[in-house]
Amino acid sequence: MKNDDVNIVSEEILSDNWYTLRKYTFDYRKADGSWERQAREAYDRGNGAAILLYNSEKKTVILTRQFRIPTYTNGNETGMLIEACAGLLDRDNPEECIRRETEEETGYRLTSVKKIFEAYMSPGSVTEILHYFVAEYSDDMKISQGGGHEDEQEHIEVLELPFSQAVNMVSNGEIRDAKTIMLIQYAQINHLLDR
Repeated sequence: MKNDDVNIVSEEILSDNWYTLRKYTFDYRKADGSWERQAREAYDRGNGAAILLYNSEKKTVILTRQFRIPTYTNGNETGMLIEACAGLLDRDNPEECIRRETEEETGYRLTSVKKIFEAYMSPGSVTEILHYFVAEYSDDMKISQGGGHEDEQEHIEVLELPFSQAVNMVSNGEIRDAKTIMLIQYAQINHLLDR
């Protein structure tokens, strides 16, 4: 549905190197009815999916650890970040994407996944919508070591952690990735590992 209070005047591509950075100039009608010209940049990297793998019998979760240059340049001394498995949709639908990413990153082939919600992650500057999933895993679902694709320069460490430890890692700042925090809190609120 089109918003009649917004009129895009121009769109300029500032960068199309890794993903696409655009500058939008637009008119916005304020609450008093007057129009105001604004300019904003929006980074389009596509949409993605993220998943929390949990084992209710062992009370564990599967997370990953990898180097993230944006965090390294913004105060994360090692650049390493603990995260839930995630990836860009590319041309897949969200469920196909998260099944593919889970297998590539963690080595687990899932039998079923459950979509729980979707969210804009940084709506002031990034267009991405992230689709969130949870899935139970078991040891017999492990078909490879995971670690990501070498040709994508992924060097992913797979972590199996007690859920209580993951919760504590959020509290003490060891886990600082928003999607991972949201999934861990979802698991807490919905008592996924209390069953």
